Amino acid sequence: MNTFKVSVQETSNNSIVKFEVNQFITKHQSFEFNNIDEAKSSPITQQLFYLPFVKKVYISGNFIAVERYDIVEWNDVQDEVAEQIESYLNEGGIVVEETAAPKKVAVTVYAESTPNPSVMKFVSNKKLVTALYEFTSIEEAKFSPLATELFHFPFVKSVFIDENYVSITKYDITEWQDITIQIREFIKQYIENGKEVVTPEAAETLQKTSAQKDSNFEALDDTSKEIVNILEEYVKPAVASDGGNIQFISYDSADKNVSVLLQGACSGCPSSTYTLKSGIENMLKEMLPGKVETVEAING
Repeated sequence: MNTFKVSVQETSNNSIVKFEVNQFITKHQSFEFNNIDEAKSSPITQQLFYLPFVKKVYISGNFIAVERYDIVEWNDVQDEVAEQIESYLNEGGIVVEETAAPKKVAVTVYAESTPNPSVMKFVSNKKLVTALYEFTSIEEAKFSPLATELFHFPFVKSVFIDENYVSITKYDITEWQDITIQIREFIKQYIENGKEVVTPEAAETLQKTSAQKDSNFEALDDTSKEIVNILEEYVKPAVASDGGNIQFISYDSADKNVSVLLQGACSGCPSSTYTLKSGIENMLKEMLPGKVETVEAING
């Protein structure tokens, strides 16, 4: 059985807290409930409205957001609410009945070119995954029904999925202008039909959960931790906007070399070597003087 885990996430509105779940609890649909009457189709929301401080409940993707009345502070009650949601889910409780009418938000998907001519990024207005995944063959894609179906297109070489987008690397046998509309429509319909993007056990099996990532980080030496933090803050946002990812692999203190993995649009990109040498390598040398001399990349 897949274990649900719930974490508390603050929002910019101090009346609202997000209870983030480690897997999706709706099929890319959103629901909003203002009172217990409106929540007839959502047993978990009805349960939450029994708490006197609950004002409004919003359910979407992999989280439940709750707005409170000012009679309590979230710090005093958020852990108990998280435990209540986690227990409910692990006991097999229904989140929203199949017949419930979701808050209507049309699915949109648009194609965006990347610095890598072999890679196109397909961006959705829906959150698709809670962690990033790269699949370079149909065998690897067994944890992703979406990637598995994409590999049925003969021109798909690899699939990279993160947050709200899919980056696809194609074989050279075809041009993007001949296939972009076809792939965009396929992904759009797939999301509209509420199909599973990755299986519930994918994050745990592939070491992608927050707890696993935190544990791996804590096992690193101090310099490696500094390198990871620099990559997370300064590099990852930029490469993510180009449809790719850079992942720390190792640091060798003897020869001061950093190894990183390039994924998605960054993998095999003609400009990635330049970006590594002139950008990332120089940045790490400057921010960690005497500790880093070279950065080498492995393509995903």
